[in-house]
Amino acid sequence: TNLNAEGLYKLAHDAMVEGNYTRAIKMFETLEARYPYGRFAQQAVLELAYANYRTGETAAAVAACDRYIRTFPNNPNVDYAYYLKGLVHFREDQGLLGYVYELDLSEREPKGMREAFAAFKELVAKFPDSRYAQDATDRMVYLTNALARYEVNVARYYYNRGAYVAAVNRAQAAIIGYPRTAASERALDLLARS
Repeated sequence: TNLNAEGLYKLAHDAMVEGNYTRAIKMFETLEARYPYGRFAQQAVLELAYANYRTGETAAAVAACDRYIRTFPNNPNVDYAYYLKGLVHFREDQGLLGYVYELDLSEREPKGMREAFAAFKELVAKFPDSRYAQDATDRMVYLTNALARYEVNVARYYYNRGAYVAAVNRAQAAIIGYPRTAASERALDLLARS
């Protein structure tokens, strides 16, 4: 079909509204390829990021957020790109059950947590008055506590196996890296016992 940018955008947006994210992704990619400039192309990159996020395509969602941030740094919606990037990393390894049961992030590898924290931190630093800033700040507090618990969980793992030097190192990492968190008390206890 020979649709103009607005027509392609409308088709893609309608697919998103219907929950057909796979179709929306194809349409947004077509729009971006055919009409790389203009307001529809700008919005398409952001909505492509969201559609990829909703389909669990983490790498594609982050790439689209980064492309939007790099290409349109002065766009009024760039704060949302940072926020969405943080959300993508925040939910990255939770999967379907994570959405339903809010699984404890502290029991997983912290790479996604650290990347989510960095994206939220950048959002709050660059756009303190953004409508997403408060939620990003709340998520940063949650992530700080989860990262501290992760360090304590690793320290406890080493302690239970008799690797006391490793336990000391991880407990210190929790105390120094994440001061004033709920996990600090458990970290101090493990540090003293080790």
